Amino acid sequence: MAPDLADVRFLTVAEVAEMMRVSSMTVYRLVHSGELPAIRFGRSYRIPESAVAELIASAGRDAG
Repeated sequence: MAPDLADVRFLTVAEVAEMMRVSSMTVYRLVHSGELPAIRFGRSYRIPESAVAELIASAGRDAG
C-alpha cells in the first residue's frame, strides 16, 4: 500500500547533498539518471527521504 503523502518527507537537492556529503551536481546527476526518484516543482526538485535512504542502503549492499 502506498504511503499517505502527509507521511512522506521531501528534501531539497541541497539537503540531500549535505546528507550524502556530495555536491549538488552529483545529486542532480542521480536524479536525471533515474537512480534517485524526485518530483519537480517548477524549477526545483524534491526528493523523498525514503528514496535517499534506499539509495544509501543499496550502495552499502553493492560495496559489501
